[in-house]
Amino acid sequence: MNLDTGKTRFANDPELLSRVLEPYARPKTQYLKSATVEVAGDLASAEGRFSIPFPCYIDDTGHLNSVEVNICFNQLMYYLIAKCVQQQVVAEFDEWTMEDYWAKQLPDILIARFESHFKRPIDSADFSGEVSFAEFRRTNRSRPVQIVDMPWRFWDAAGGHAQGEVRMALVDPPGMTVQADAA
Repeated sequence: MNLDTGKTRFANDPELLSRVLEPYARPKTQYLKSATVEVAGDLASAEGRFSIPFPCYIDDTGHLNSVEVNICFNQLMYYLIAKCVQQQVVAEFDEWTMEDYWAKQLPDILIARFESHFKRPIDSADFSGEVSFAEFRRTNRSRPVQIVDMPWRFWDAAGGHAQGEVRMALVDPPGMTVQADAA
């Protein structure tokens, strides 16, 4: 921990990154090349380095587009949650184990809302990005859900910039149970 700032920083973990990106096993879809995580209190953020040599679904546009932003957000967000679970550094994930994370990564970590604003084109061959936890909320309707608002931004060395916010839904998180309605 850095005593001056009260923040803890975790360097890139190639082994964890490789495991997080396993679902992106199709050729050339592992866009996240490295990531660091910073934790302050019960909030955390991840900064990553990306490269998209060519899009996986369309001819090269020469710039980062909204589909790729969504994929890049997912990859960095998955890494951020995995590192927080692995290190047990964010209270909202105290009940999670790494086995829980691997079981929930694809079926139970969902985007409920995705908002994006593109300010200047970003060179998709080499750019950076950041995702953060802004706020956690819990709901207990028909099944427990943890809601996480996550601002994000991507940029390149030439001034390209995009930003937005995602509302994530973590379905049936470990340690949460459905609460019966009060009579």
